[in-house]
Amino acid sequence: MRTKRGLARANYTPPQQPAAQPPVRGGRRELYLWKMKFVLGIHPNALAYSMTTLGAGMMNSIFNFYYVKLFLNRYKISEVAFHQAQVVFMIWNAINDPLFGYIQDNSKFACCSRRQFSILYGAPLYALAFLLPWFPWKHYEEGDWLSGLHLIVALCAFDGLLTFVLLAQCALFAEISTRHESRLQLIKYNQVATLIGSTSILFCGLVSDNMENFAYFQAFAVLVAALATACMCYTGKYSTSQYEQREVCMENANLENSDGALSWSSVISLTKQIMTEKNFLFFVTMNFFQVFHLAFCNNFMMIFADNLIPKDVLSSSIRSIMYGAGFICPQCLVLLSHASLKKFGYYRIILFSFYFEGVAAAVMFVLGPEHYYLLAFYLTTNMVIVQASFSLFNLPLADIVDADLIKHKRRSPLSSMVFGTNALFTKPAQSLAPMLVVTILNQFGYENLNNGVAQPDPSLFLGLHDAMFYLICLVPLCIAVIQILTWTPFSIQNSHVTAVR
Repeated sequence: MRTKRGLARANYTPPQQPAAQPPVRGGRRELYLWKMKFVLGIHPNALAYSMTTLGAGMMNSIFNFYYVKLFLNRYKISEVAFHQAQVVFMIWNAINDPLFGYIQDNSKFACCSRRQFSILYGAPLYALAFLLPWFPWKHYEEGDWLSGLHLIVALCAFDGLLTFVLLAQCALFAEISTRHESRLQLIKYNQVATLIGSTSILFCGLVSDNMENFAYFQAFAVLVAALATACMCYTGKYSTSQYEQREVCMENANLENSDGALSWSSVISLTKQIMTEKNFLFFVTMNFFQVFHLAFCNNFMMIFADNLIPKDVLSSSIRSIMYGAGFICPQCLVLLSHASLKKFGYYRIILFSFYFEGVAAAVMFVLGPEHYYLLAFYLTTNMVIVQASFSLFNLPLADIVDADLIKHKRRSPLSSMVFGTNALFTKPAQSLAPMLVVTILNQFGYENLNNGVAQPDPSLFLGLHDAMFYLICLVPLCIAVIQILTWTPFSIQNSHVTAVR
């Protein structure tokens, strides 16, 4: 009998089934995800993750590119008030990242501890904070103290909500998968989203004539805020991580056993464990100068181009395309280098970008500022390379999270704390860059040029133009040298070959 059954099983051919069938139960969400993956060929989790990048990219690009020029040129903020706002922002910028990181990794409340909920509930507030700088509280006179307060509130509110939402997204990056191929897929989707999002600079420049038509600029900003909110809410509803089920299962247990979960001793202990890693220290040092360089490019590219390149050489529309290219081309470059990332890994690609930046700056310095088209190409290329390499920085941070998880035998990764502690030391560079550059420029008369002083001294502004040219050459050159020295000892160089286990 047993033999006959065995023969029957051996000769039995099961009916052919499709590779994947739509779920019969589980609701609309599961059916939607099934259609995305098997009908349209889109990875639903990577798409959901990248939608926050799309929304944030649209807002961040406009905010970082225009806020300095807005407050200096339109709101006529004084240098003292500008520096005061940047100091307050620098302190808040450094504190909120590790604070939110610890809260998101240890909070009892789902709106903080669940990455998706943090994004879903934080998105509308993030969009509202984005709109704060573009609507003046009154008609500002030159040096009005209220414009300084306006800048403080706008910077702190925007960065606080940005941190809350994007820190949760960064944690998702490390927690969706530990496989290098999966993370490269996230990078690929992410860069497509950033590419689309960064076009907001191009369209904003064309619609508002580079902020000359301020009413059109304000209307465009409101539209961007609405679209960004919808994109980020999509992430909150549809993204998942490999630790999600574990978090749900342990939620009740954590409620009973978390009396001292948010103690300062826990914060200090966990931060100390993260900061004792040599690779983390090498990365943070290198990243500090990358953030400085990126803020330098974002905040002053338009100002440098307007002053160093005559308007009869580059028209307003060409300048808008040039500024847009500085935000769009980095994503194209990362997408085109996808095969190189698989072959050589992020370590070598990032190191090569530092050498390229240093050589390009040295060549431009030798050639001089009279070659206007070459100068425009250099400004755009420098911004593209800096932004493109910065787009890869989640890869080494995710590897650091994996290494920390293994070394300290944690039940789940401290993703938000690692990203937050990194930001604690790197975010101040966002304020130091504009403070330093504005101080230098004002020493050479930029404040007088900005305020439209009658009959300005041409020799004074000749010195201003020389100072601007030296800045755009020497700052990237010095930063490149420092980054090469600090990035070379980073030891996680082959995660593209050997996955962290």
